[in-house]
Amino acid sequence: MRIGKQDNAFTAIATSDATSITVRGHDLCADLIGKVDFTDYFWLLVCGHRPTDAQKAMMNACLVAIAEHGLVPSVQAARMTLAAAPEAWQGAMAAGLLGMGSVVAGSSEVAGRYLAEIVAEGGDEAAAVASLERLKAAKKKVPGLGHPQHSGGDPRADRLLQIADELGVSGAHVAVLRHLGRHAGRIMNRSLPVNVSGAIPAVILDAGWPLAALKAVPLLARAGGLAAHLYEESQRPIGFILSHQADLAIDYDGETTPTNRKTA
Repeated sequence: MRIGKQDNAFTAIATSDATSITVRGHDLCADLIGKVDFTDYFWLLVCGHRPTDAQKAMMNACLVAIAEHGLVPSVQAARMTLAAAPEAWQGAMAAGLLGMGSVVAGSSEVAGRYLAEIVAEGGDEAAAVASLERLKAAKKKVPGLGHPQHSGGDPRADRLLQIADELGVSGAHVAVLRHLGRHAGRIMNRSLPVNVSGAIPAVILDAGWPLAALKAVPLLARAGGLAAHLYEESQRPIGFILSHQADLAIDYDGETTPTNRKTA
């Protein structure tokens, strides 16, 4: 079955022949292996060009910030999967990454698109306030703001914004995020500090990372954290403990079957 365009198919990422491998116009063995670090290579792979020093430093900071945050749902899913199938690291890793959606980790993409919308509307304080008013009227959450644990302020977000300022990266998206952070609490009538899922897209978009590839950043970062949890699970398993604790924490409120039935 032919679906979509079938002609003139190309890729600009990599090719190879009998004696060489070319990645984004660079000889893999002569130009890249042993000469670039992985963050540099990641940027080259996705964007097609090497990052500047500031871009690489900002990406490094984002990857470190989001790689690990304890036994979050994606980690629990991965560890319980490995407990049930200890030979299937790939399945356990996939289980953790598949759960990265609009609420956990993948929320960076949601926040990034929200910031980009406000930037497109002018990106000034008035545009940010108007957007918050619309969200309040629609009874929707503010992407990139608020945190159930770091209610007084997400320290990761504060540090990423500080680094962006120091590197001279901060631009329109960081400005919008700061406008939102200043006004959201008043408009929404609750504490809404900037969180790491808001800071990551703000700083990395301002650094020049493409919006369409934004989700790749937390995915790559969390893969590193998941690798640590899966290795620990193989050495000091807690997957079945997590499963058992879930049974203890959740009460059944469905229909019951009578244990004693009276016969007529």
